[in-house]
Amino acid sequence: MSVGLPMGVLFAVAIFINFFSGWDKRAQMIINTDPSLIIVILIASLLIVIFIVIFSARHRWDMNEQHYKELLARREEE
Repeated sequence: MSVGLPMGVLFAVAIFINFFSGWDKRAQMIINTDPSLIIVILIASLLIVIFIVIFSARHRWDMNEQHYKELLARREEE
């Protein structure tokens, strides 16, 4: 979680900054006409953070397991 959580939060913050900065006038009009869209964006951001945390944890687990297997193979060769 030490790598995935900050990275996921960074992506979510970047999405919010991009969405609420106002550089896209069409997006700003859609936000103003449908306020429930903010809830959808919050849920989507939360899901993105959860996905990145789980993915990075599993990736780190796989990398550590691969390294462990390489060490065992090297140990058996000696």
